[in-house]
Amino acid sequence: MLLGAHQSIEGGFDQALLRGRETGCTSLQIFVKSSSQWRARPLTSGETEAFQNTCRASGIVFTVAHSSYLINLGARDQALWRRSIEACAEELRRCDALGIPGLILHPGVHKGAGEEEGLKRIAWGLDQVLEETRNLRVQIILEATAGQGTVLGYRFEHLARLFELVQRNKRLGLCLDTCHLFAAGYDLRTEEGYERTMESFDRIVGLHHLKVLHLNDSKKPLGSRVDRHEHIGKGFLGLQAFRFIMQDDRLKGLPMILETPKEPDPVKNDRKNLATLRRLAKKS
Repeated sequence: MLLGAHQSIEGGFDQALLRGRETGCTSLQIFVKSSSQWRARPLTSGETEAFQNTCRASGIVFTVAHSSYLINLGARDQALWRRSIEACAEELRRCDALGIPGLILHPGVHKGAGEEEGLKRIAWGLDQVLEETRNLRVQIILEATAGQGTVLGYRFEHLARLFELVQRNKRLGLCLDTCHLFAAGYDLRTEEGYERTMESFDRIVGLHHLKVLHLNDSKKPLGSRVDRHEHIGKGFLGLQAFRFIMQDDRLKGLPMILETPKEPDPVKNDRKNLATLRRLAKKS
């Protein structure tokens, strides 16, 4: 199983891999720059070499990046929209330099323009990013969201519409986050609800587009549209939802990444959540 967790890049990109190995990860997610700043200093050849060498030695089979939270390809403000395009393209280049095959991206926020106009704006931005990085193989992996405020991507129909609108969609993939799905109103807690959700996703979007799963319980109830992650089995989703996922043959081989609370002991908390998932994967 490609099970892992998001890890800090404090001290260097290679240190994230070492943290992942310490917690028992076989997959990993990192930021390729500060998630709360636009600018980043250029990568050095020493950093990229250290990351790639450590990756080969660490036992981490799959690494993915998560984009900065500042990026909004649905922005109505032209300056912010253009800055978001440039920032997204730069993060794809950093992924390429590090040898990371995918960048997970929240689609965007329409800020009152309306969902259809927002989706068109996001698609236009995605096409520009993909054109600017057409020489790269790194995928943009759009993440389904909780739908807080005017955030787009909380319905499967939004994701399907983006695939329709983006001309260069061959470099697009999708990430499903269990907390986001639940907050958006998709009930995964019963076998019937889980199957209905997966069948709906396959019918509307297509399981073949799914590249990564984020496994997080939810601090908020079904349909809250609030994105607050909780430890596995400790939130409103509960253990059964994760048992369905871990035993779903359709999802075998997909990287599954925790974004659960870290403090006060990141290693202990990650190990505990990973152990819970591995236990749930065992069929009785």
